[in-house]
Amino acid sequence: MDVMKLANSLPMWIACGIPVVFVMIQALLFAREAYRSGEKVGLTKTQMNKAIKSSAVTSIGPSIVVLSGMLSLLVTVGGPVGWMRLSMIGSVMFESIAAGLGTSAVGVTLGTDPMTKALTMAIWTMILCSVGWVLFGTFSANKMEKIEHKLSKGNAGTLTTIASTAIIGVFAAMVASHLSKPIYFLMQKADAAAMGGANKNAIACILGAVIMYGLSTVAEKKNIGWLREWSLTITILGAMVITALI
Repeated sequence: MDVMKLANSLPMWIACGIPVVFVMIQALLFAREAYRSGEKVGLTKTQMNKAIKSSAVTSIGPSIVVLSGMLSLLVTVGGPVGWMRLSMIGSVMFESIAAGLGTSAVGVTLGTDPMTKALTMAIWTMILCSVGWVLFGTFSANKMEKIEHKLSKGNAGTLTTIASTAIIGVFAAMVASHLSKPIYFLMQKADAAAMGGANKNAIACILGAVIMYGLSTVAEKKNIGWLREWSLTITILGAMVITALI
């Protein structure tokens, strides 16, 4: 049986659809309870509706990136698995790397010369490598509040600073890897294809920073609320389109 026919077969759609349905139900339950909690603490319906709208708009940009990652997984592990993994995890980079590691274990490069064993290894690697996140979250979630109090020593501002710097550090590390690749490939005298891909990644990072800075500045000075909400989506799409056209 052709491996991609197996990857896109009805049993695979059913098996992958079940966990996605659970995720959707979970999201709806969380949203309902959050709305109820907002009413209990005195938030108005106008405030909560505004928060819902802002969250929905802000999620558009990252969702498009996830969609682009799912398109790449469609041709390697099939539609059902790509849909399931990015609906539950959402890390495009992780899924692609994990699938590649799985297929390389049987001597197959991801996306080339597909065979059933390679598909199986890719799926098992993608799933098993994410088990640690689930276990860590399950057994440590109820201890996070104690850790937060110890780190902040009762100062809410300290905790906010720690969280902000952690996020900045993570994104800075991701961006730095893309900005440094052109230099690395240049020193290694890599082929034109590798250099071209690295250069485009670096250009996209720089464009994203410039666009976001410009939008944030204008939104702050002109007090444009909708621009703040759409800035991330505009930045991601703008950087992607301009980089693709260069």
